[in-house]
Amino acid sequence: MTAAVITGLGVVSPAGLDAEAHWAGLLAGRCAIGPLTRFDATGYRSRLAGQVPAFDPADHLPGRLLPQTDHMTRLALLAADAALLDSGVEVAASGGFGVGVVTASSAGGFEFGHRELEKLWSRGPEHVSAYQSFAWFYAVNTGQVSIRHGLRGPSGVLVTEQAGGLDALGQARRHVRSDLPAVVSGGVDGWLCPWGWVAHQASGLLSRQTDPARAYLPFSPDAAGYVPGEGGALFVVESAAHASTRGVRHRYGVVAGYAATFDPPPRSGREPTLRRAIEAALDDAGLAPADVDVVFADAVGLPDPDAVEAAALAGVFGPAGVPVTAPKTVTGRLGAGGAALDVATALLCIRDGVIPPTVNVAAPAPAYRLDLVLAPRVARVRTALVVARGQGGFNSALVLTA
Repeated sequence: MTAAVITGLGVVSPAGLDAEAHWAGLLAGRCAIGPLTRFDATGYRSRLAGQVPAFDPADHLPGRLLPQTDHMTRLALLAADAALLDSGVEVAASGGFGVGVVTASSAGGFEFGHRELEKLWSRGPEHVSAYQSFAWFYAVNTGQVSIRHGLRGPSGVLVTEQAGGLDALGQARRHVRSDLPAVVSGGVDGWLCPWGWVAHQASGLLSRQTDPARAYLPFSPDAAGYVPGEGGALFVVESAAHASTRGVRHRYGVVAGYAATFDPPPRSGREPTLRRAIEAALDDAGLAPADVDVVFADAVGLPDPDAVEAAALAGVFGPAGVPVTAPKTVTGRLGAGGAALDVATALLCIRDGVIPPTVNVAAPAPAYRLDLVLAPRVARVRTALVVARGQGGFNSALVLTA
């Protein structure tokens, strides 16, 4: 089967509004988590978030799109613009039918929906925007990207929370292996509004720390929850044959392996299946654990899920058998955008030969037996494994090679 290569990427991150700014922020160890400013969060138990900085949609998008799009869709459009420009793929050559769109979302346009509900109850139904009919929908990013760029190929959306960015790329690989020339894929997410915030507060998983440097500490003895954020990454995934035909001179990497599993119900007595997802992804890539140069961890930031992930990694690679990093400590967990952003970061890591750090964590808990990267580490990276888990039992693993 033809290889699926990544030829373009677009990033919108709390660490920076494009791929290079994001990458520079990670390597500098600048934590982008801070007090939530998108609304007044003083009445909530959790008040920190990773917010995309200095983003004025009017600077990037036509005015006609602004009244019909949620904030996270505007970010997705910016990422798609960058990915397509970066790849140079010719959409018009096939009338648009040669390029599809597969994205991931956790909930859709929460902020848009919150605003329209507020209008409904405070001002009456005649004040509710007609765009509410689709702006809230979890598939809206796929739809708006396809319309904006005339992409008429097979399209879809994956809803598996934090694991979604990997699942979308797995689906994109299936499409290009079935002779579709290219797919725009990945995930951009966000729900930093009162309605979305209430939903996530109810999970009991969010950190209540007020110091950004102490709020999100995965694999640490002091881990006490995670910090949400917004943003993500989109990619152009092409068949190797199509990329070669059009003379692409730089490729970020190959989607070499992918697998997904689903955990059994809590208290069922059965083991979590994250390790099985990792092993299946490596088998799919035709690689052994010793071939992996770095793991980008899911890193929930709570003792029980951190212990499950650490045990899975130690079971596959051996105790401290591979460098492990969690650069999302800079940005927070971005829902469906989180794993996609880790993929972008892993590709930049392969490109530049530097593993980005897990910031703010002094040392991992000894019981986890992890080689946790705490400062930028120069290394020859040819193969990276990205791991992601979504609330409800979703596990995904993606193998990237140079």
